[in-house]
Amino acid sequence: MKWALLLLNAIFLTIGACGSPMVMRLYFIHGGNRVWLLSWLVTGGWPINFIPLLVTYFLRRHKEGPATKLYFMGRPVFVAATVIGILTGLDNYLYTYGIARLPVSTSSLVLASQLAFTAVFAFLLVKQKFTPYSINAIALLTVGAGVLALHTSSDRPEGESSKEYFMGFFMTVAAAVLYGFILPLVEMTYKRARQALTYTLVLEIQVVMCFFATVFCTIGMAINKDFKAIPREAREFGLGETTYYVVLVCNGLAGQGFFLGAIGVIFTGSSLLCAIIIAVLLPMTEILAVIFYKEKFTAEKGVSLVLSLWGFVSYFYGELKHSKEKSETQTPETEMAVDISVTTPS
Repeated sequence: MKWALLLLNAIFLTIGACGSPMVMRLYFIHGGNRVWLLSWLVTGGWPINFIPLLVTYFLRRHKEGPATKLYFMGRPVFVAATVIGILTGLDNYLYTYGIARLPVSTSSLVLASQLAFTAVFAFLLVKQKFTPYSINAIALLTVGAGVLALHTSSDRPEGESSKEYFMGFFMTVAAAVLYGFILPLVEMTYKRARQALTYTLVLEIQVVMCFFATVFCTIGMAINKDFKAIPREAREFGLGETTYYVVLVCNGLAGQGFFLGAIGVIFTGSSLLCAIIIAVLLPMTEILAVIFYKEKFTAEKGVSLVLSLWGFVSYFYGELKHSKEKSETQTPETEMAVDISVTTPS
């Protein structure tokens, strides 16, 4: 069940990590320019999480009876999820600003450069243990992101000033640092929940996080007067008014896929594993950008793809080897315990 749940959440994470920047860039390419609106949409689809929550509630009610509690979350977890949600709202804005100013191939650096920051914060916050394989994976994926940075100056969109381009680049890096902090913070919340950690509780944390992130971005939208600008922007959108709203909805769904997958991978694995999967998806997003947006597939992108896949394989090979060694060492101990229980006089 653990591996099945990990696989399911990895699929959600893949859809969100690859789909979200692609759809966001589509919005900006064809005339959209509301950064706060797109930031809002990253977590604005949070009510969709009530569907699996209601399903789990009715299943528990059928099993436990009418006295079943509607929710599991205690006050300390709620407070932690609220703080993480506000930080996530800020991270949404930083990341969306980068998407607005940079090509997908460059803005996707945030998906890989955050791995190094996640490793550092995971070590500090949750005492993450590293193996030679995980260190090798971090090194390869970080170098892969650095290789991509070598071609960024040639990717500046036409009509954009150097100031706007580099502002977008630095905002993207800031988003990477902040999200590298958020992932271990979520894992630390799980470890210190002081209550049974179930997938239902994880979904509840997801709802609270995304709700407060959306509230944060709603304030930004109100100050920037984005609500009034939406109808006018829809009429002027390059792909048509109907497509405009379809793009907004797809942004919301992709964002929820990303966050639902991320917290699920942290629940079944770790924050470091989540960051590694995100980093591996970077070259996949690059390939999609080449196919759909006709961006150049440079030699640097090819090298990054190879390094990312190498790092991914290295990490999982190490995990499988560690699991095998652990099971082999536990078996003799179990047999010894059985022998002792049989031969010990009563």
